[in-house]
Amino acid sequence: MKKQGANHNLGSLFNEIIGILETENVKSDQNQAGSSEFDETQLNNAELRVDFDRLQGVCLNARKRIENEKGNLSSPEGNHEEVSDDFDVSPIVHKITEIVRGENGGNAMEVMLERANFEYTLEIVEKVLKRCFKVPHLALRFFNWMKLKEGFSHSTETYNTMIYIAGEAKKFGVVEELLEEIDRNSIEKNIKTWTILVAQYGKGKFISKALLTFEEMKKSGVEPDVKVYDIMLRSLANAGKADIALEFYKEMVQKNMDISVNLYQQLLKCFAWSGDVAAVYSLGDDMITVSKIPESLVYDFMLKSLCIAGRIREALELIHDMKVKNVHMDSNSFETLVEGLCRAGRISDALEIVDILKKKNIVDGKIYCIIINGYLRRNDVSKAFDTLQITKDSGYIPSVSTYTNLIQRLIWMNEFEKALELYNEMIASGVKLDSVAVTAIVVGFIRQNCFSEAWRILKGAEEIGVKATQKSYTVLIKELCKVSGTDEIVKVLNKMKASNLSIGEDALRLVVSYMERKGEMQKVEKTLQMQGTCKDFPKEDDSKPSLQLISEQIKEGSLDNNPKETRYRCYTEEDLHVVSRILSSSMDWYLIQEKLEKCAVQLTPDLVADILCKSNMHSGAALQFFSWVGKQAGYRHSTESYNIAIKISGRGKDFKHMRSLFHEMRRNGYLITSDTWTIMIMQYGRTGLTDIALGTFREMKASDCKPNASTYKFLIISLCGRKGRKVDEAIKIFREMIDSGFIPDKELLESYLGSLCEVGKLPEARSCSESLSKIGFTYPLTCSLYIRALCRAGRLEEAREMIEKSGPENHTLKQYTCGSLIHGLLRKGRIEEAFAEMESIKNIGISPSVHIYTSLISHFFKEKQVCKALEIFKNMKEEGCEPTVVTYSAIIHGYIDMGKATEAWEVFDSMRRDGPLPDFKTYSMFITGLCKTGNSEKALRLVYEMLDDGIIPSTVNFRTVFYGLNREGKQQLAQTVLSKKWELNNRRKFQI
Repeated sequence: MKKQGANHNLGSLFNEIIGILETENVKSDQNQAGSSEFDETQLNNAELRVDFDRLQGVCLNARKRIENEKGNLSSPEGNHEEVSDDFDVSPIVHKITEIVRGENGGNAMEVMLERANFEYTLEIVEKVLKRCFKVPHLALRFFNWMKLKEGFSHSTETYNTMIYIAGEAKKFGVVEELLEEIDRNSIEKNIKTWTILVAQYGKGKFISKALLTFEEMKKSGVEPDVKVYDIMLRSLANAGKADIALEFYKEMVQKNMDISVNLYQQLLKCFAWSGDVAAVYSLGDDMITVSKIPESLVYDFMLKSLCIAGRIREALELIHDMKVKNVHMDSNSFETLVEGLCRAGRISDALEIVDILKKKNIVDGKIYCIIINGYLRRNDVSKAFDTLQITKDSGYIPSVSTYTNLIQRLIWMNEFEKALELYNEMIASGVKLDSVAVTAIVVGFIRQNCFSEAWRILKGAEEIGVKATQKSYTVLIKELCKVSGTDEIVKVLNKMKASNLSIGEDALRLVVSYMERKGEMQKVEKTLQMQGTCKDFPKEDDSKPSLQLISEQIKEGSLDNNPKETRYRCYTEEDLHVVSRILSSSMDWYLIQEKLEKCAVQLTPDLVADILCKSNMHSGAALQFFSWVGKQAGYRHSTESYNIAIKISGRGKDFKHMRSLFHEMRRNGYLITSDTWTIMIMQYGRTGLTDIALGTFREMKASDCKPNASTYKFLIISLCGRKGRKVDEAIKIFREMIDSGFIPDKELLESYLGSLCEVGKLPEARSCSESLSKIGFTYPLTCSLYIRALCRAGRLEEAREMIEKSGPENHTLKQYTCGSLIHGLLRKGRIEEAFAEMESIKNIGISPSVHIYTSLISHFFKEKQVCKALEIFKNMKEEGCEPTVVTYSAIIHGYIDMGKATEAWEVFDSMRRDGPLPDFKTYSMFITGLCKTGNSEKALRLVYEMLDDGIIPSTVNFRTVFYGLNREGKQQLAQTVLSKKWELNNRRKFQI
């Protein structure tokens, strides 16, 4: 399946699809496509039935494997082990578990277990651990206590269970300690150990660690099976690591491993999001030819992945391909396209398709719901309700999610009466309620202070089988904290306890913080006692009762080790917008402060952190706000909010204030994490202050804070940069990073190898490239990174020599590096060699990349051959190669150099209108070019457009325009440039 070349623009392609739709005999079998499940009725001939039987067998085996895994790990509370024929251990396991889980403080658990005098076997211990899955800190205490029992030694299986429990609790420090114990005690790791480790690191988004574990597994002599590959691929896909996922997928194919339909779908989405449309098509090919999945279903999966990723052009081209190949299209295909168009904000195009579907009488309520959600995404509430009315007038009942989205929007708009009418209408229409819909209307009642009505709704929903979830209760707690509903909060906590739902860390922290602000310390104590135990592992200081530990951890914020991943947002988007608007409303801090004091928004550390993140253009006001909110009664910053404030100060080059905030954190007892140090190192490094960055790195290690992967990455990139370059230091720290077990990513490797090649340290660059294979990188990838670095450094002969000596990998390397090589030849003026290289790659079936086309366009503009450059651009699009922002920037640069400012503006305006949007480099290049050609007034217009697009002009941008205007005798306008620069600096400067 090869991607068809498009010889028309996006508009004509869309019109072509409309034409296809108008003539296509679209069937309205809603159960046929769009589902990831296979139905035998779909397959209408004997050959496909055979394929179905084979796939059904594969799915059945996969399901059994999943059930076995769940039995062994995911439901450790159940008794999934085979019971000995001689003795049933269940009663003993039950009694021990009762003691362990009944822990209420101190060392009561250990004392009671000693008194009970049970006999412990590996089977019993493993089952107890599994039943303590929901209380991981108690599981760990029991596990550690068993290590002290005379005559008992943990086995591989008990360690496996404990590692799994620790990983699920995201306590990877505990996981590392357990692994050290396994090695120290010479306990064998089996395939289950490695599988658990890969799965937990992947789920925790520690991709480098997962990859390293995968390689260690192979080195230990344990061959990864299909389950490990499946887990690894899913982790990579979820983390958006498309290039590495593709390598692992190829390995699975080479090993003839079965790949599930669900995994195929996940990979399609990953490749589509990454922009690797060729990989999407290649995967589709394999689904049809290798896994024998029906072609129509494969195209439907591909279409869905492209639409979800917002790649409308590619989605339209795919439908065009389906028509060319006579692949059947049903209404689900067009529903998917309609949803994609709505996601991309092209609702008018989506409605055009809906109109045609209506004429064919194949529109159902689902497609109207898609349109409604599209309008809500654009914040066009009136049109959303108009479409709702059309849906009902057409005889369709909207889905529960559509009703819920509308209800939530009305509640945010303070139109509760309308929301309640809609809720009652939903019930009267017979729509089956879910917990999200119930929670939405209960939130509305809470905001109206109608607590009895809120409880009535919850009780009524429970009577019909709709129970509130832990997340629902967390939302209600947050809302009650806003309206001072202390007694109601206690009711919610009691209800959660009665429903056997644990109070999440974020909800617990929010409640305690709220009650402390109100001075209700007795209720704080009762709340903590109600919780009884914390879901997290306690600190090592077991001398303190667990209640005291929990209270201290809440105050210190130490329960939240990874706030970006785990914290629940205890505010609405409206809260965020309200405060952000206040901060940007004035240059006068006293006016801003007055508005903040009148504002009714409940400020929490989470909300403050996100307000700071959102205040890129108003960082001065943001830092004033940070200082002000920290002085408010009952409020305490989090480590994360301090980290963001430190980053803002450093980004504004106010390093004195950045350091002041750091010392303030330490003075007030906040946890100084590796992230805090990394932010400071990064801010020094990005401005070329690499000596200070290195000093901060050493200071970090001296304080016993271990650098993480990000610390190493940003420090090395800084040391490799043009400003403050220190390559020898970069080499030392890169080696230290590898020795510490961290795996560099592609960005770091490109910067590091590029710097080594630029300064002539080729032996070190080559040695680095070769060593990467030992930590999981494939030969073609590492070699191509080195070759590209050589090309960028102008060392073309060395690059060519490496490609020629690569042997069997020659074709792959040429595919990876041909763009860099051709670009390097063109820069050196070796035109004939560049074209010869291009022809040679075409002859072996490699299509020119966007990199090659862009290089050729730049070259022909440089040679004043505009027609040739535009011809290349036209050919590029006809071949289906999508131009990037770099391509368009090259065209603008070429036009400016040719004195064709009008044409350059046309290209620039089309970028802002149709995409890809101009970035900082595009703006800077255009500003410089305009000023060089006597168009500084137009360059000034670009400065304002940068600000409109949320891009902050640099000092160089302002200086270029200022000097340009002065040269052209426009001194008055030049002064406005200075004024704008001063205004921007004032917005970003911190002054009390």
